[in-house]
Amino acid sequence: MSAVMTQDPPRYMSVKQVADYLSLNEKKIYALASEGRIPATKVTGKWMFPRELVDRWMLETSHGGALMDRLIIVGSDDPLLSRLVYAFAERAQARALVSYSPTGTKLGLSLMQHQRAEACAVHWGPAGEAHLRHPALLRRFPRHPHWILVRAFAREQGVMLSRGKSPANDDIGDVLADPATRWAGRQNGAGTSRFLEEHLRKLGVDSARLNIQVTSRSERESAAAVAMGEVDAAPGARAAAAEFGLTFVPLGWEYFDIALEKGIYFRHLFQQLLERLAEPATQLLAEALGGYDLAEAGRLVWSSE
Repeated sequence: MSAVMTQDPPRYMSVKQVADYLSLNEKKIYALASEGRIPATKVTGKWMFPRELVDRWMLETSHGGALMDRLIIVGSDDPLLSRLVYAFAERAQARALVSYSPTGTKLGLSLMQHQRAEACAVHWGPAGEAHLRHPALLRRFPRHPHWILVRAFAREQGVMLSRGKSPANDDIGDVLADPATRWAGRQNGAGTSRFLEEHLRKLGVDSARLNIQVTSRSERESAAAVAMGEVDAAPGARAAAAEFGLTFVPLGWEYFDIALEKGIYFRHLFQQLLERLAEPATQLLAEALGGYDLAEAGRLVWSSE
């Protein structure tokens, strides 16, 4: 007698199919989906379950939460996100590993590509072009079909200056034209560096002409270099300038998004982080630092499918 061959479940399963797949009743599957506890999406009012994400969800939960109790964020530096994550980690104590390691946008995505981190903060140009630029940047990495983008906030980018270099009427032209102005540059692949370079290009200024004295690897390192008198100017966010009491000349707004594996979105740690972004205390902190708009915080802005 020939063996009966069973077909693999489809890539996207219905409620009945996922119930059979997990040996659970359909009512339980509906409850898990409604509570956001199992990877699922609604298509024309019908729940669908990506089999790959369901498998990963089962693997993580079968380890007693060991894999779920970790959230390592890399990528672009930001004062608000940094404070938020540090407070989150302090509350979590030894129950979970929550960390934020600013590496720059491109290196952060490379770490995600090699599955060294769960999420990566990205910013890559002006806010009006983020819906094109951020997905295009992610598509450079082979694992991008597994990734999504979630909006953290909009923030104001510009130039941080020492008090002695404050231009009249926020005109950055005099600072750019002065060859004696000492600048802190950023590492390759940093979104802040790209934002400045594109603004300079619009002004007809070659960024290679800037008198770069040091290379900083984060917003705060750049701000510290200015505050300590190592340099006179550095690109950065308004919030970083505020933390160090620096003059800030605005150049424009950008979106600060979080790229992550699709399955990470459903982890309780990431959902808790999104909840904290929406808390009134976070809004008050954003207002105190300045240069933030949290109106779209937590919104899913891109998925490869």
